[in-house]
Amino acid sequence: MVLRGYVPTSEETLQTLAALRLQSLNSDFSTHAPFPRLEELFPPHVLHARLPPPPHRPPTKCRGARLRAGLLAGGLWGQALAKQRAERDQRLRGRLREEGASTMAAIVEKWKLLQGMGRPEAMAAYVALVREWPGFGSTLFDVDLHAVRPRLGTGQGQPWQWATLTPLSPQSPVGSGPQRLWLSIGAKAVSLYKPGEPEPLDSFCYGRISSFGASDSSTFRLSVEDRDLLFETSQVDEIAQLLNTYLASAGAQRLPQAQEPPTSCPTSEPTVLPQGLCPAAGPWQHRPPVGSSQS
Repeated sequence: MVLRGYVPTSEETLQTLAALRLQSLNSDFSTHAPFPRLEELFPPHVLHARLPPPPHRPPTKCRGARLRAGLLAGGLWGQALAKQRAERDQRLRGRLREEGASTMAAIVEKWKLLQGMGRPEAMAAYVALVREWPGFGSTLFDVDLHAVRPRLGTGQGQPWQWATLTPLSPQSPVGSGPQRLWLSIGAKAVSLYKPGEPEPLDSFCYGRISSFGASDSSTFRLSVEDRDLLFETSQVDEIAQLLNTYLASAGAQRLPQAQEPPTSCPTSEPTVLPQGLCPAAGPWQHRPPVGSSQS
């Protein structure tokens, strides 16, 4: 989770986590201790983010200019461009090696400071640092939030439309247009994170979720009180299964026994949600795929 970039934190903390991992694997620092590769200790995307972006070349608008560019690309000019790209790639690889060596040196220095710390203590310190992120313990899914539709009485049956993404809470504006987000599903709540940001854009407990469902293999709908959220994701089934487990547990705690469908709850004893987390929003419904995203 840390190495994949799913724990937003400072680079200093990431180096400390890497040092704690070395301490738990090899005990105290030693020049003879085996060193894992840097990508096994530190998120590679952090190093790549330090590299300068590729130069921006505006698109050629004129057809004649495009034709001339194509002819030049096949001749000496094309060879010169290829040589420039190769040289630039070589410089970037050298820069990446330098950044990697610098990061590994910083990790080793932090590792030396952990002398005397046992493996259980190192593992406990590692987990304690990761737990500082509010999303710790939840499952993260990469999703594209496409639309938020108000669930008004007169709006039932209306088709999905591209819409301004209205926030689920006043203090967290989401913006407009489709956005790549993290959908965080945990034992207590569902949250939306901007990738790499430590605080959620929006968070809502299971009592506020009234229904959810999939219209096809890549489209998922989540109904939260008076809004329907439409996501595009390649993990529709995984999201539905996880939500079904948590929502069934939450629903079993607040629904009268006579109202429970025979298959609405798991056979095992449901997890009790903390009392006072939020007011219940009524019975939830799991709507199966119907081939349409209309509610």
